[in-house]
Amino acid sequence: MVQALLFDVDYTLLTEMPLIQLFLPRVYEKLAKKLGVNKEEARNRFLSEIFSRKDTYEWHDWNFFFRLFDLDMEYEELIERYPHRITVYPDVPPVLEWLKEEGYLLGVVTSGPEYQKVKLKITGLDRYFDVVVTREDVGEIKPSPKIFLYALETLEVNPENAVMVGDSLWQDVYGGKNVGMKTAWINRSGNDSDYHFADFRIKTFHELRKIVGVLP
Repeated sequence: MVQALLFDVDYTLLTEMPLIQLFLPRVYEKLAKKLGVNKEEARNRFLSEIFSRKDTYEWHDWNFFFRLFDLDMEYEELIERYPHRITVYPDVPPVLEWLKEEGYLLGVVTSGPEYQKVKLKITGLDRYFDVVVTREDVGEIKPSPKIFLYALETLEVNPENAVMVGDSLWQDVYGGKNVGMKTAWINRSGNDSDYHFADFRIKTFHELRKIVGVLP
C-alpha cells in the first residue's frame, strides 16, 4: 500500500530557469572583467566548467562555481532578492494539497545543497512536506541509495510502500527503483522517452491522483 511519495525539486516541483536567465549574464560580465576577456569567452569558460562536472556532487551547487571563479555572488541571496523568479508549476500545489488531505506522507529528496530549502520556503511549498533531505544530510547525491533511504527511514516507510517522482531518469527513476520504490517520471515537454524504465510516465502532477489510486 502506498504510504508516501518523495519528490525531486528542480523541474519537478518548480523551475529556477527565470532566475538563471537573470543572473548568468551578470556572471559573464563579472568574469569577463576579472579574466580580461570578452563576454563570449567568459561564458564559454564558465559553462565549460559546469558541463565538465555534470552529475558530480559539485554540479548541483551554483555557489561552487561562483567560488571557483572567485565571484562575489551567493545563490541564496539571489533567491531571496528575486523570489518571483522561482516559479512553481501551477499543477503542483493543488495535487500536493490533495495528497496531504488523503493522508499520504510527502517528502523531498534533492541532490542540491541546503538552499533548496530556501526555494521551498519562499514558494510556500515547504508546508506540504514531512521531510526534506538534501545532499548535506547524507554527504551524497542521487542516485545513491543513502539519500532515498534516509528520507524513508525518517518517514518510517518501507521502500515498497513509496513512490519517487522526478524528472531525471538517472537520479530519480533509477535511484528510486534501485532501493525498491515505485517511480513516476515526469516529462512535462513530452519530447523524450524513458524507454519504459519508469513504472509510470506523466506530463502533469494531476496524473498522480490516478497513480496512487491504482497502486495496491
